[in-house]
Amino acid sequence: MVKAVVGANWGDEGKGKITDMLGQESDIIVRFQGGSNAGHTIINKYGKFALHLLPSGVFYDHTTSVIGNGVALNIPYLFKEIQGIVDRGVPMPKIKVSDRAQILMPYHVLFDQYEEERLGKNSFGSTKSGIAPFYSDKYAKIGFQVSELFDEEALEAKVNRVCEMKNILLEHMYHKPLLDPKEVLATLKEYKTMVEPYVCDVSMFLHDAMKEGKNILLEGQLGALKDPDFGIYPMVTSSSTLAAYGAIGAGIPPYEIKNIITVVKAYSSAVGAGEFVSEIFGEEADELRRRGGDGGEYGATTGRPRRMGWFDAVATRYGCRMQGATEVALTVLDVLGYLDELPVCIGYEIDGVVTKDFPTTVKLAKAKPVYTTLPGWKCDIRGIKKYEDLPENCRKYIEFIEKELEVPVTFVSNGPGRDDIIRK
Repeated sequence: MVKAVVGANWGDEGKGKITDMLGQESDIIVRFQGGSNAGHTIINKYGKFALHLLPSGVFYDHTTSVIGNGVALNIPYLFKEIQGIVDRGVPMPKIKVSDRAQILMPYHVLFDQYEEERLGKNSFGSTKSGIAPFYSDKYAKIGFQVSELFDEEALEAKVNRVCEMKNILLEHMYHKPLLDPKEVLATLKEYKTMVEPYVCDVSMFLHDAMKEGKNILLEGQLGALKDPDFGIYPMVTSSSTLAAYGAIGAGIPPYEIKNIITVVKAYSSAVGAGEFVSEIFGEEADELRRRGGDGGEYGATTGRPRRMGWFDAVATRYGCRMQGATEVALTVLDVLGYLDELPVCIGYEIDGVVTKDFPTTVKLAKAKPVYTTLPGWKCDIRGIKKYEDLPENCRKYIEFIEKELEVPVTFVSNGPGRDDIIRK
């Protein structure tokens, strides 16, 4: 049985906690896209962790954690992350890395920084983790696949070819120090030593696991609105954030994905630039940011304050549709307990016409939110274990969201801990 856990919004929906929870019943957890540019925060008996590349199931003894071919593999970062959790008492996780994954190079990070610098006020708000240059190289066919580390002669020739190309940009466009092919090759040889024990034909490994009836969980990074095709292009990430891509980024048939748990935040937040219709500002935003998430709404990777907004039913319904959501996990509901009333964005007004459908970015720029208001529940709901024990106004808020999304809400998260979850 294959399940996917993905985000409906701009990322930061609380997928880490949901993956961690579903990890209890999974044998294999696969990261299928993205790189170390976004983080998942997890709180468990070992402490509080921000994971970036490792799948969120690494805290269980019974799981195998897989880095799929769709991931931007930052090798030293992966090993630093493994060391970081082992140093804090977590048992050494079982890790497999796809032989078809591509390697994020140190120069990708530099190019990311140089380009944001060059763009100045028109920059993308990148986390500067090298993601866009990495995926550009992958599709321009000048990236390095893990399997290529094992043919030294071909690797050397390719490094020379790639450096020649990169150095033209470094010299003439960015006016920065050039790459030395010998250094790049030495780095790749170091990477080979580090990753060799974990390299595996992941697609075959998953094929065999499915035959044996194992439970596989695909873990996505960011959310539907950051997808390069269906998100707020161009202020998007560089790999597909949709569950459909899970089949490609893990190397399994699409029909094997039976269940798509789409994580939805009880209010909105976003990191980075781009259109955000239900965004709020000033004191109202500061208050929500301060109370939000666990310890406040700040990026797990960058530490940047997140942009805040009210729940956006238009964007979230679209996010669920694009993910193919079979069920919804609603997170951080406990945060809203301080409010007298809860604004919910139920439509966008564009050029005087109200729409309930999420438009393309050009039209999105003109959209004004149309709100409806629901009464707050004015109390702390942490610690509640049963759906029927939630305050009536809280249940009404959940049921209103469920009706707007047209997908059943099956999990409600009412606190940061692993067990702060209500099954509806």
